[in-house]
Amino acid sequence: MTELVHQAHSLLADLDGFSVEVDAARERADIILNRPPFNIISMKQRDQLRLVFESLDLDDRVRVIVVRAIGEHFSSGGDIKGFIEATPEHVSKLAWNIAAPVRCGKPVIAANRGYCFGVGFELSLACDFRIASASSLYALPEQKLGQIPGSGGSARLQKMIGIGRTKDVVMRSRRISGTQAYDWGIAVECVADAELEQATDALVRELCSFSPLAQRTAKKLLNDTEDAPLSIAIELEGHCYSRLRSSDDFREGVSAFHEKRKAVFKGT
Repeated sequence: MTELVHQAHSLLADLDGFSVEVDAARERADIILNRPPFNIISMKQRDQLRLVFESLDLDDRVRVIVVRAIGEHFSSGGDIKGFIEATPEHVSKLAWNIAAPVRCGKPVIAANRGYCFGVGFELSLACDFRIASASSLYALPEQKLGQIPGSGGSARLQKMIGIGRTKDVVMRSRRISGTQAYDWGIAVECVADAELEQATDALVRELCSFSPLAQRTAKKLLNDTEDAPLSIAIELEGHCYSRLRSSDDFREGVSAFHEKRKAVFKGT
């Protein structure tokens, strides 16, 4: 039999600029950006991040994934020199790699503080939840380089805050604060810097208390119907509801409600 070799084997052997921690007891995994002081994201790192999300999506120990960073900044963006050196084929995959949190079936949280620029912002936008700290600054500064966002940033931002505000951010390379990000609906919370870890932990615990099957279903349904007409979205919602109605988790949830106890979900 021919032995198959995949690029992923070598790519994951030596993570570039970040680490991964799995806490099975808390059912969480942390992807930790660790290239201080600015946690610049290299081209190789983008490929690795995609593979890590795909691996964690298959890991039964993990219910929730957190993306966070070491130091005072989440990420000031990508390796500028790397864009010039990369082949057109590699550059064309940038958005696919950074969209890995969207494709992941599990909830993904971005814990942001300090600079969250360029691909750092785009990676956060691809997550399901963003928690901003008081020091957070978000920006897509590519116009200053004679470029535009290339990893889904302008497209995702427009869906969240509308075309007018997105033009203001993208075309002026404008920085927005964590407070403004919360006011505009980009972040689900804005907390003091010292409270970022506590707020992240609380959201992880909350998400882990729900049915993993219902969580995966809700995430996929919302992603799949983002651009769908209302009638189609309602139709798909109905099919998903019908499917979950026959699940063990739904029966457990109903029993727990009537018995006035905490439900114990198993994801089946």
